Amino acid sequence: MQDELKRLLHAGVAAVCVSLFFFSATHPQAEGIQGQTDHWIWPAGGEITDTYGTREGLHKGIDIASRLGSPVYAVDGGIITKSYYSSTYGHVVFIKHENQFETVYAHLHKRHAFEGEKVKQGELIGVMGNTGDSSGVHLHFEVHQQQWTYSKENAVDPDKALGSAEIGQAVIAQSRLRKDGSVETAGKLEADEKDSPIAPSSSLYVVSNGDTLFAIAGKTGVSVESLMTRNNLQSDAIQVGQKLRIK
Repeated sequence: MQDELKRLLHAGVAAVCVSLFFFSATHPQAEGIQGQTDHWIWPAGGEITDTYGTREGLHKGIDIASRLGSPVYAVDGGIITKSYYSSTYGHVVFIKHENQFETVYAHLHKRHAFEGEKVKQGELIGVMGNTGDSSGVHLHFEVHQQQWTYSKENAVDPDKALGSAEIGQAVIAQSRLRKDGSVETAGKLEADEKDSPIAPSSSLYVVSNGDTLFAIAGKTGVSVESLMTRNNLQSDAIQVGQKLRIK
C-alpha cells in the first residue's frame, strides 16, 4: 500500500513539473518578455480601441485606430514570413524577429512588404485600412512567441512587449512607452507626422487636409476625449484650418 502511494506521489510530482515546464516555455513571464522587447517601437499612431483578451478571451492582440492610409511600421527588424490577403485578417503581414517572436499586422489597406524580404526596425510595411473581418479603420497587432499558429496558443499580450496601454489612450508611431507610462520617442517619424502643423509653443494644432481627431491624437499623444474636452467639441467633426488646443 505504501509503495503504491509512493508511486502515485512521484507520478503526481512529475506531472506538475512537466506542466510547469511547458507553461513557462509557452507563457514566459512579463519581465522576461520586456527584457527582450524593450527596444521595440509602436507600429502605428492613433488611439487604442481594443486590448488583448477581450471578447471572452478570443481577441489575441491590440487595436490601434487612426485615419485610412496611416503608416504602419515594423516594431523591430526581421524577415517577412507571410504577406497575403485573408477573409479574416484582410491584408496582413507577418514578421519573424531575431529574438524568435513573430508579430502580425492585420486589416491593412495596402501591403508594402512581402514574403522573404528583410526589414529594419521602423521600416514602412503597409498602411492602415479596414480589410477582412473589420468594422472600422485600424491596425490589429499581435505578438506570438516562436511562431504564429492557427489556434494562437503562442499569443502574448502586446502590453508585455510595448508597455501598458488602455482603451482610449493615444499612442505615437515609432515611439516607446516606458514602464512609468511616459513616451520615449524613437527614430524619426514619417514625413506626414514629423511635419505636423503644431505651433512653436506646442499648445495649438492647426488642422490640415485629411486630418481626423484619431490621427491628431496619434501625432500629439493626447487622447480623443481630451481633445474634445479641451476644445469644447460636441462631435469628432473638425475643419481644415481649425486650431485645436492640445495643452
